[in-house]
Formats: sequence, C-alpha cells, structure tokens
Amino acid sequence: MIIAQQKRKENICEYLLYMWQVEDLIRANHFDMEQIREHVISRYQQPDETKEKIAAWYEELIEMMRSEGVMESGHIQLNKNVIISLTDLHLRLLKSPKEMVYGAAYYKTLPYIVQLRAKSGGKDIPEIETCFTALYGYLMLRMQGKEVSNETMEAIKQISSFLALLAEKYKADMNGEIEWED
Repeated sequence: MIIAQQKRKENICEYLLYMWQVEDLIRANHFDMEQIREHVISRYQQPDETKEKIAAWYEELIEMMRSEGVMESGHIQLNKNVIISLTDLHLRLLKSPKEMVYGAAYYKTLPYIVQLRAKSGGKDIPEIETCFTALYGYLMLRMQGKEVSNETMEAIKQISSFLALLAEKYKADMNGEIEWED
C-alpha cells in the first residue's frame, strides 16, 4: 500500500509492475491473510496501525481478485484501467505532431513488440500491455536467477526505455504539462 501509493505518484509503469507482483504475491500465499501477515506485512518496519491499514489493503485486493475471477491468472480491473489509460495516452502521443521523440521511441520498440506478440500466439492484447508483460516476465526470470539471452536483453532495454518515456509523459500529462492539439 505504502509502496504502491508512492510508485503511483512517481512512476506509473513501476506502479503497474509492482501491482502485478502484489497479485502474484497474493496467489503465492493462497489468498490467506494469515500467510500474508506472516510473510509480507510483518516485514514492514511500520507502526501497528499502519500495518493494519496495509492488511486491509491486501484484504481489499484479495476480494477484488476473487470477485473479478483472477485468482489463477490475469489482473484486476484496477490494473487493467492503468493499461487502458496508458494505451489512450500512447495513442494520443503518436497522433501529436509535437511528440516526434515519443513516436521515434515507439517505432524503435515496435519490432520487439511484433516479435513478442508472435511468440505469445498472437493474442489480441494492447501493445503497451505486451511491453509490460515482457518486462514483468524478465523481472521474474531475474528473481529466479535464470539466464537471459543477449537478444532478450536488447529487447528488454529498448522496451524499458520506451516505457520510461511513456511514464514521463503520463506524469507530465497528469500535471497538465502537455499541450494537446484540439
């Protein structure tokens, strides 16, 4: 909760990756609040009152995951909404004649997106979600200590760079710093 709030303010892309990790953490603890209290919440160096707020946040997420049917896999609507917002911003940036740097970053990343979509069986998911899925998969491989090919590392570097730019643009848009053509 504390980390999520901080990341949401600072970097929307890091926030989404963190929230996907929280979803997996809940799954790994079998939706059991006692396990989450023991393995997750107990590690926070916070007063008991704050730990209770964190526990309530996890309980809310568990309820969302259950009610939205994403106990095995998938993401809660809260996280899907971030993808929708980022995709909307992405499309507006591509259409803006003032955002040529963004467009160039996207077109440099596009071949990797196409490759990833082909490898995933051509599922019809937004390009931005494809980027997040690749980055999250890479982070999971690193956490497991698994080897990553040079080709994959090249793709991850480009995707990371592109998402970092998108995160900057998201923050600028939220702060009213982007001038949009009407």
